[in-house]
Amino acid sequence: MSISLELVIPVYNEADNIEAVLQEISEKLHMDHSITVVYDSETDNTLPILRARQQSNLKLLRNCYGKGVLNAIRTGLEGVSAEVALVMMADLSDDLSNVDLMFAQIGEGYHLVCGSRYMKGGRQLGGPLLKRILSRLAGLSLHILAGLPSHDATNSFKMYHRDVLKKFTIESRGGFEIGLELLVKAWAAGYRITEVPVIWRDREHGSSRFRLWHWLPRYIRWYWYGIRHGLLGWQPK
Repeated sequence: MSISLELVIPVYNEADNIEAVLQEISEKLHMDHSITVVYDSETDNTLPILRARQQSNLKLLRNCYGKGVLNAIRTGLEGVSAEVALVMMADLSDDLSNVDLMFAQIGEGYHLVCGSRYMKGGRQLGGPLLKRILSRLAGLSLHILAGLPSHDATNSFKMYHRDVLKKFTIESRGGFEIGLELLVKAWAAGYRITEVPVIWRDREHGSSRFRLWHWLPRYIRWYWYGIRHGLLGWQPK
């Protein structure tokens, strides 16, 4: 029996991008899939475009935890009905060329597949310099020092088997650190994890919702979780 894939896409006023995103999904994904778009409020300018499409594999889901990208991702992941979920952004930053390869790794028995900008074949194009430096340092130090099986722990572009999503309660309350949290928890629990090279591009339309200084302390919490497990053999209770 074939496994199914559900894309979870948080949106916030992505009217300038959403048509191109859906077109790219259609062109680059070669397996059966569904799309869940999670939005904060009925005033979001993305909604009229999506509702006009009447696309059978497209579902709109309202964020049930309050505004913000983390709450949107959390809402989407907790509602996943497919065997496999992929978190992606609606700003065209995530190149979907290797989604087929990520999906194949799940079929090979991996529970979590990380899209990696910092492994051989991966690239990051644009974005704030400080954010790029911190992200690279966090990913490489967790990989080299702690043994985490990914060079790019902070990238949100990850594919999850439903077993991982059902296993853990999401504790993140800030921003994009949700992907780091699920990664280090799954690793500490012994789930099989691998990575696939991906290309990330800075958005061309709209404004980023990434808030480095506001979210950095929350990233540090899960970074330290990974360091303790990898270097000290610490096991969460």
